[in-house]
Amino acid sequence: MRLRALLETDALGLRLLGGEDELDRSVRGVMTTDLRDPSRYLSGGELVLTGLAWRRDATDSEPFVRILAGAGVAGLAAGEAELGDIPGDLVEACARHRLPLFAVHETVAFATITEHVVRQVSGERAGDLAAVVDRHRRLMTSGPAGGGPEVVLDLLGSDLDLHAWVLSPTGRQIAGAGDAPLDGPVGAALAGHHLAATRTGRPAPHRATVGGTTYSLFPIRNAGRGTVPASRDVRESVLSDWLLAVEADASDWPPARLDLLQGVTQLIAVERDRRDAARTVRRRLAQEVLELVQTGAPPAEIAARLRVAAPVLLPGLGTAPHWQVVVARVEWGVAEGSATTGAPAVSSGSAVAGGPVAQALLEEILVDPAVTGPDSADRIAVAHTGDEAVALVPLPAVSAPAPAPDSAPDMAPAEASADEDPALHADVLLAAVREPLSAGLDDDGRLTLGVSAAVHSPEGLRGALEEARHARRVAAARPGRVCAAGHHELASHVLLLPFVPDDVRRAFTARLLDPLRDYDRRHRAELIPTLEAFLDCDGSWTRCASRLHLHVNTLRYRVGRIEQLTGRDLSRLEDKLDFFLALRMS
Repeated sequence: MRLRALLETDALGLRLLGGEDELDRSVRGVMTTDLRDPSRYLSGGELVLTGLAWRRDATDSEPFVRILAGAGVAGLAAGEAELGDIPGDLVEACARHRLPLFAVHETVAFATITEHVVRQVSGERAGDLAAVVDRHRRLMTSGPAGGGPEVVLDLLGSDLDLHAWVLSPTGRQIAGAGDAPLDGPVGAALAGHHLAATRTGRPAPHRATVGGTTYSLFPIRNAGRGTVPASRDVRESVLSDWLLAVEADASDWPPARLDLLQGVTQLIAVERDRRDAARTVRRRLAQEVLELVQTGAPPAEIAARLRVAAPVLLPGLGTAPHWQVVVARVEWGVAEGSATTGAPAVSSGSAVAGGPVAQALLEEILVDPAVTGPDSADRIAVAHTGDEAVALVPLPAVSAPAPAPDSAPDMAPAEASADEDPALHADVLLAAVREPLSAGLDDDGRLTLGVSAAVHSPEGLRGALEEARHARRVAAARPGRVCAAGHHELASHVLLLPFVPDDVRRAFTARLLDPLRDYDRRHRAELIPTLEAFLDCDGSWTRCASRLHLHVNTLRYRVGRIEQLTGRDLSRLEDKLDFFLALRMS
């Protein structure tokens, strides 16, 4: 803004004492001071407000004004409340240094002038930034010269003092300004808030408070999709869209600033489209391999496809990798939850296609949560068919130590060292993303995931695919919106659970566990936790008592009560197994 605009604002009570020819100077900020030498706090372009407490006699004016002029300030405004009229020596010093001087009426507070200047300057900066954003959008649309979303986030920080981050649907940081990454749990919590608010249909931006800090959350939708029609089912995109998290409360922002942030999200959407285009090759490779495996193609043909895929997914790899298969399924519909099992049953009549959603989710889930950046999933190839997505994940072969003379000669390299095992594990894949994804699935969606063992030959891929599908069905038998199971669980009795009818499972668990739940509810006896701990400790009285911090006699009393209420004998293997299955199915 210009000094002339301040003088023309009657509410500020400014009276010009000198410097009429300099009123077109730009004001970039405001500072109040009564220091004799405020130079260390000046960067140029400020309107300096002073109450003249620094002035002891007429000789003090010249050095004070010289310091201000040397720092490049825009003007000086002196208050009349302390001395009445502004001293002539100050007027003369400002005239010598061509520094515009204003008198501030005693009825006007410096805070009023400060607020007005800050509001005007901030608005102008927003307009300048909007022009930069528009130019940057054109650069990014036409090529890579724009520099990525980090550049725009840096502009938000430097020009509007807004700290912002681009997050994935799971809360993983994709871009941020400067060297201050968003804490992982905070990102996950913000993603959960955003997904939950989106599912309820609340208009953006969404307000969220995490750890005492308020954030505003803006959706980032693919530029290629355009504006999502109102009739479009939000479930088609809610689990794949990025979001912009801004450390500020946007509820009282003016429309101009909200429009600016909307422009920023559209700009970042260009980067999202570019990322998706880069994934097209990897998706095509996965689709080709999947079709070959499912149609029973000769191993040599599959091996040829894998040789094409390996350099794309693992550039520079010297040896052929092992491969793992991960299968995910997203099902939408009307929740029909069972009070006994706790597992939501989702009807299959939904018109929302789950395959593309599962594909985008799997590409995100398989990325290391500690890795930032939009291209961190460049080693993951995911195809989809129907409501199912299938990921082909290459694993670098781990060099095995020299085998002992009596060791198996054909031990797979990936089995050489547990500490160096790069394989994916179902129990940790969803740990960091379960909370936000559950919010996005709300009460009518489920994500189930199965992980195969690692294989190192084309012949093993078909078995790995079936293994991952079986593991996913095991996960589907569990309660919860987001569940996973691994190949190691297929060698146990848990494999049978998906094939047990729901009504049989409910009757079985009710018959064994309902008497214990009723007793716990009436007496607060904790028989269910005691039973779980007893089975986990393989029936060891001392270990179980130690885990529960109980005397062994107290533990024996509780186990006896369990046996009395259920008519079972926990010393018998069959009864232990029945209890174990009932707890797992509940």
